[in-house]
Amino acid sequence: MEERVDLDLEDFSSEPFLETFLKEIQNEDAVFLVGIFVALALVILTIVFFGNFWGSSKVRNAVLLLGLCDSGKTLLFTRLLLGKFVRTQTSITESSATYKSKSERGNSWTLIDVPGHESLRTQIVEKYKDVARAIVFVVDSSIFQKDVRDVAEFLYSILTDSILAKNAPTLVVACNKQDITMAKSAKLIQQQLEKELNTLRLTRSAALSSQDGAVGGSVYLGKKGKDFEFSQLANRVEFIECKARGSKTEDGDADIDALEKCLAKL
Repeated sequence: MEERVDLDLEDFSSEPFLETFLKEIQNEDAVFLVGIFVALALVILTIVFFGNFWGSSKVRNAVLLLGLCDSGKTLLFTRLLLGKFVRTQTSITESSATYKSKSERGNSWTLIDVPGHESLRTQIVEKYKDVARAIVFVVDSSIFQKDVRDVAEFLYSILTDSILAKNAPTLVVACNKQDITMAKSAKLIQQQLEKELNTLRLTRSAALSSQDGAVGGSVYLGKKGKDFEFSQLANRVEFIECKARGSKTEDGDADIDALEKCLAKL
């Protein structure tokens, strides 16, 4: 028994395994060999496909609260979570918590309050944009005329981001502070934003590729050859009016029902 084992090992080592394998392949039928290579190719392609699919797919369960400083994002954040007034101050970092929507399904989302300061919001949006299911863009309706350019520029950067354009999260433009006398209506804010975004698109279009409409991670806003309208977006877009702070008392007559209904549809 021991002699047989020694003989086998000697024969195996006397001729390299690869050389033996190649000789065996040469003796096989060509059709059989083609079948082997096709099967191997299919296995490799399947592994690559599912690897890319699993690697790129992410659960989009975040709702981002965006807007300029002092638009009322943080108060809306606390209203949605706690249902009551909480005194707030300007945020310097993001805050997040689980929000349960008021729907029959009772879906839960991660609500993220993003600071409005330009130096902070860009990196935080970059951090969470892959998982954004919805964006609540908060506008201060009482001073909208003064802020319209800044609001449009921020919104333009969101709407032309290639990842956000591809994922097309629901966009809710929350026209806040409707309790203030000079507040603009949601309809007027939508019309003026469309005009301002159209102007921004014209001034920045030179930086976009004429072939695929994308350069440096940006996409063309709306449809070429037509004035911009929110209806041109792949996103579901809603403009709603709300007031996070009551006019008579801080906690008495706030109104965020329209916003909660939008979030219940997600």
